[in-house]
Amino acid sequence: MNHLKFTAHDILSAQWAIITGNPFRIPTMSEILLEEGKEIFWDREYRCSAGKVAGTPLLLASHGIGGASTSILIEELATLGVKHFIRMGTSGSIQDRVKIGDLVLTTSAVRLDGASRHYAPIEYPACADMEMSLGLLHAAQSLNFDIHTGITASSDTFYPGQERYDTFSSYVIRDFQNSLKEWQQLHVLNYEMESATLLTLTHAMGLKSACITGIVAHRNHQEAIDENIAQTVEHRCMQVIKQYLKQYL
Repeated sequence: MNHLKFTAHDILSAQWAIITGNPFRIPTMSEILLEEGKEIFWDREYRCSAGKVAGTPLLLASHGIGGASTSILIEELATLGVKHFIRMGTSGSIQDRVKIGDLVLTTSAVRLDGASRHYAPIEYPACADMEMSLGLLHAAQSLNFDIHTGITASSDTFYPGQERYDTFSSYVIRDFQNSLKEWQQLHVLNYEMESATLLTLTHAMGLKSACITGIVAHRNHQEAIDENIAQTVEHRCMQVIKQYLKQYL
């Protein structure tokens, strides 16, 4: 592998991977999700731990921010035999009914990234696997978490692609001006930065994936992120995934 310097043997020939953006989440994920988890690799944004869940090999891996680094992780893990991907992370709500602290299960994504266009034309939909998504939904409901299902706007950039003006230039190009209002009108639930890449690539490769994120900010009300809330929603995502894996692996 060009970036992931390990083999299928090192990851116990795992066919399941839980992926996330922040490499510093991996140790906590390992404690919660893995039996006899062991860190096997860390370079740049890619940090990986391997272990088992009820005897089934499971890999945890971080992909950094955005579609480009995420596509590398998916490509190289797929080459090693991973067939199922669940992404967990954080995101920002753009609908009043989706509150800070809630979870969002992405059923499909608006492809505002660039990486997915290198794998499939823009007309190709970015859709989550239905069976995996239903399993995660049932797991969240069994834990009595507030969870929403729907479309995510998945942008390669944090600032212009999400129509933020609090930048050096205070300028957003014409393609993204008024885009926030449009996505709200079209009932898109949230912004994040990797689901379009994940969902497009895995479908195009004949693999399966799902994406669950926790809401840490609200574009209509509160942009500042409370770290305690961030930790809470991350832990909720992990609990949902753990419950799902117990039921379906």
